[in-house]
Amino acid sequence: MAKLLFVTDLYYQAKGARVYYEEDLFLTSQLREDFQVVICHPKDTEMFEKDFDLIVFRNAGPVINFKDHYQSFRHRVVANQLKTYNSFNGKGDMNGKEYLIELTKNGFPVIPTIDNLDNLKNLPDVETYIIKPKDGADSIGFEFVHKSELNTKVDSNEKNILVQPFINFEYEVSFYFIDKEFQYALYAPDKSKRWELKEYIPTKQDLQFAERFIEWNNLDWGIERVDACRTKEGHLLLVEHEDLNPYLSLSLLPPKVCDSFVEAFKKSLIKALEVNQHEKVLIAN
Repeated sequence: MAKLLFVTDLYYQAKGARVYYEEDLFLTSQLREDFQVVICHPKDTEMFEKDFDLIVFRNAGPVINFKDHYQSFRHRVVANQLKTYNSFNGKGDMNGKEYLIELTKNGFPVIPTIDNLDNLKNLPDVETYIIKPKDGADSIGFEFVHKSELNTKVDSNEKNILVQPFINFEYEVSFYFIDKEFQYALYAPDKSKRWELKEYIPTKQDLQFAERFIEWNNLDWGIERVDACRTKEGHLLLVEHEDLNPYLSLSLLPPKVCDSFVEAFKKSLIKALEVNQHEKVLIAN
């Protein structure tokens, strides 16, 4: 049996009453049928990395909480030819949220984003804006700011804060993929309760929207979550592309959908074990 180092923080306290550790305990219980599995905290991986066939980076929480450890880990992946899951050649959240600016510039259907107030004219003129750190996650550093306060909140020279217009959307929806294959979708019908999710049946247009970002990211293998919001006009806009350690909300799925996801996950892990990833790995800055 292949040996998996399953990286997770079982004590991470997520917002919205999400219980991360239950999801990872469930997943590891399923993986033990086909793999040897050891659970490891993200700050402790270095002493174990060379002893495992694949390092599975799961619910480790926002990397801003262990930024130095994460950067060192990314460098060791390349230096020591470590095999990881997800593959570390993604363009999304695994490298911070700079990509939201690039997607905005390239005309993708994304919430318009800047990091320099000189470019504020490129955003819709609204009274309220959202700011958040580029390396943030799980709403860390997230603020609603009146446009008169932006100059006191955002340092355009540092360029470490993202600025977006506040959008009064209808609801948020997430699309989940494994190896570019759609698995399921969930949405929050009450937008004030982001993590009270229900199953969502996507339309053909919805899937085309999500698949555009999956193809853009072009991950070699792994789990991706495309988060979007539905505008009052009925359009979808990307909120974020989570390609590092997306929370999966497996406990909310119908049993058949959950079982299907677990089987797809196992097949993807086997694929990752069989393929050499090292030439495509990118190091985060």
